[in-house]
Amino acid sequence: MTLAPRITLITLGVADVAASTAFYEKLGFKRSSASNDSVSFFHMSGAVLGLFGRDALAADAGVAPTRPQAFEGMSLAQNLDSREEVDAAWDFAVGCGARPVKKPHEVFWGGYSGYFADPDGHLWELAHNPFMPLGDDGHMILPD
Repeated sequence: MTLAPRITLITLGVADVAASTAFYEKLGFKRSSASNDSVSFFHMSGAVLGLFGRDALAADAGVAPTRPQAFEGMSLAQNLDSREEVDAAWDFAVGCGARPVKKPHEVFWGGYSGYFADPDGHLWELAHNPFMPLGDDGHMILPD
């Protein structure tokens, strides 16, 4: 047996499910009717984003809850077709209440990216990577 190389659900532990749900809906994410007061699910291209109470998520995994730290060691990313799209998406997210972390700029690896944080501090990177274009489905095309 092997694990298929895919992610079907990304669940973020949040302090307030309703407030975080409102933020993601303001960004334009479409909430599924499978959502309820304790969990929200959002349609994404190829995966689902879930929002679940931070302490409840820890209990579900059988681990002790911790408080958010300045950096949790991960980020979510969305690649876009151009630098202009990165700038527009970053400005839109900040206008929706995202906390600006790092304004988009040219980066050392030859691309263009910036970061914002959601209400719980989860980092989102918006990037244009000229070395890994997007396919018609919006997914990155990785070299073999």
